[in-house]
Amino acid sequence: MMRSNTIFVEGVADERFIWQLAEHLFGDISERINIIKTNGCSNLMSPKKQTAYINQMKRTSADNGVNLVIFDADDDYGKKKDELVKWKEQNNVDFQLFLLPDNSSSGELEDLLELVINPENQPVMDCWKTYEDSLKEIDLPWRNGLPLTIPAKKTKIYAYLEVLLGASESEKEKIKERERNYLDSNHWNMDAEAMSNLIDFLKINLE
Repeated sequence: MMRSNTIFVEGVADERFIWQLAEHLFGDISERINIIKTNGCSNLMSPKKQTAYINQMKRTSADNGVNLVIFDADDDYGKKKDELVKWKEQNNVDFQLFLLPDNSSSGELEDLLELVINPENQPVMDCWKTYEDSLKEIDLPWRNGLPLTIPAKKTKIYAYLEVLLGASESEKEKIKERERNYLDSNHWNMDAEAMSNLIDFLKINLE
């Protein structure tokens, strides 16, 4: 059976997360949904690379399917939304748009992930915040007043999983974006309130 719905995401972490969330909501989705990684919003809108994405969107629409674009809002939700809506109109394609983390705020996938950890594991995140606050207080003379760099949000999520999983190579593989199990309730709560906007978006468009 043809996969009638296409979801465009930015990277491996997004693909893994959205695929498992869709499975959580709808069961076996292998014949209903096709997820395409664009490797970033700039690639989707690049004059040199956009043709393949435009063609795929038009094929999906012609097959009476739905196109969904789920990207990070990044630093400016309104700007990112306007850019994508303008691109949509210029290229005469049809898609529904959701910008992570909640389709109304600036941010990215990792902001959402931090909100959907198993609440029992909150002390891990509290410890990380203490670590970040401590870094802000450190003044190394050779840096000539420059503050230390706070690790990226991706590093925080990586560290969160690293402390929960074992030390073996097979366990460490589970930390990587392409191997994470977001359906493991010991680590994540896919029904958390922070997920409600994204869940509603998927249900409205895919049920």
